[in-house]
Amino acid sequence: MNFKYLYLVLLSSVVSFAQLPEGFVYVKEVIPDLHVELRYNTDNNFVGQPVDGYNSNRLILTKQAAEALRLVQEELEDENLCLKVYDGYRPQQGVNHFMRWARDLNDTVNKTIFYPKIKKRTLFKAGYIATKSGHSRGSTIDLTLVDGSTGEVLDMGSPYDFFGEASWVNYPHISEKQKENRQKLQTVMLKHSFRNYSKEWWHFTLRWEPFPKTYFDFPVE
Repeated sequence: MNFKYLYLVLLSSVVSFAQLPEGFVYVKEVIPDLHVELRYNTDNNFVGQPVDGYNSNRLILTKQAAEALRLVQEELEDENLCLKVYDGYRPQQGVNHFMRWARDLNDTVNKTIFYPKIKKRTLFKAGYIATKSGHSRGSTIDLTLVDGSTGEVLDMGSPYDFFGEASWVNYPHISEKQKENRQKLQTVMLKHSFRNYSKEWWHFTLRWEPFPKTYFDFPVE
């Protein structure tokens, strides 16, 4: 056995773990079969490029939020459904990137996809962009449901991160099946202590979150 190699592997694992502040975890270590697609680590988002601070596709949450999410996943598996996560912990530098982007009125690369009916200059006033985000406290998560057999995301009636009334939880002008899918997600998340945000069907925050007034800025790595 190559003990030097084994030592380096173990050391790398310890260093990786030590990068997180106390109270935070890599969620795949708690829920190994979780689907994770951190959109801000890609160019498939309203900014149109990877966002500052998102250096990998590793989902990070507080330990309490991850454990609560594990209970959600376990319940959904009984119905052949799974969770797919688009965002969790968000470093403040990512929020700052959003603010710089919002002030550049000439940058509208993904407008037709994410905010076709919203004028970019109104994003702050409308509440779509803010100077602080609950995501930076580590217990807020954006997610959807996935068919356990096909891996296909369930139709929620609007895309993730769509700026507009179509993303409101109780938006009436969608199909009955889309309403049913939204309600399924809302019900299971609320059952396991996540409160929703009425204007984004995908957005939930753990009740009694451990860092209610602390905004972190360590990178996602």
